[in-house]
Amino acid sequence: MSSSQVTQLRPTIGIIGFGAFGRLITQYLAPHAALRVYDPRSAEPDAQTYGAVRTDLAAAARCPVVILAVPVSRLAEVVAAIAPHLRPGTLVVDVGSVKMEPVAIMRAGLPADVEILGTHPLFGPQSAADGIAGLKIAVCPVSGRRGRRAAAFLRKVLKLKVIVTTPEAHDREAAAVQGLTHLIARVLVAMEPLPTHMTTRSFSLLMQAVDMVRHDAPEVFEAIERSNPFAAEIRQRFFELAAQVEADLARDDDAVPPGQPSITIARTHAGA
Repeated sequence: MSSSQVTQLRPTIGIIGFGAFGRLITQYLAPHAALRVYDPRSAEPDAQTYGAVRTDLAAAARCPVVILAVPVSRLAEVVAAIAPHLRPGTLVVDVGSVKMEPVAIMRAGLPADVEILGTHPLFGPQSAADGIAGLKIAVCPVSGRRGRRAAAFLRKVLKLKVIVTTPEAHDREAAAVQGLTHLIARVLVAMEPLPTHMTTRSFSLLMQAVDMVRHDAPEVFEAIERSNPFAAEIRQRFFELAAQVEADLARDDDAVPPGQPSITIARTHAGA
């Protein structure tokens, strides 16, 4: 078989959105597919494309598989723009950090003759710095059969741990998993500069977690905290419990005479 015939057998994938995550997708799909990339903002024209061909929106949307790597806040706009160019049977995939809202947008805005797959790679450029094998991705098949084949590709070829779920189940868990991580990271970043010399192992691990998300685009935080319908409840419970801890500490402080160590502190030092 000639090299041209091998090239023809490679599937063609259109990637719409070439920010940090769009480039990460391109990097790992490039060995397996012919890629056409389009960024609505035309950002970073000199960015590494890993062999992908830059093209216009219509050409990217005419590919058999179209991946929407755009912020959730812009998804409805992009869906409306690509809908006239999609071919029957096209598999449209999103990679948003929430799933209920993007799936609803795609169901409402895409033609009935395309297939829809919601995904959420549970990693980003920072956590994927050493490769993606063994990392997790949530997959929500919405319509059609090709989504299941895509999930098999993710598992068998890219070696990802595929979690098949529903948009609602995803968002319920992500509200805590991502919502708390990004919330705590946002607060700790605001408190900087923090100690870097006399640190404990637990503090270092905490700051490693912060570093994994500190450079995420602001749209990621907004999607996680505002577009997830379950995030507000998680935030409220977190702040209520934090306030309770503060109230408990204030009561303990009030109960100890000035200049005297609290019983808790005394016992801690006695057992050290």
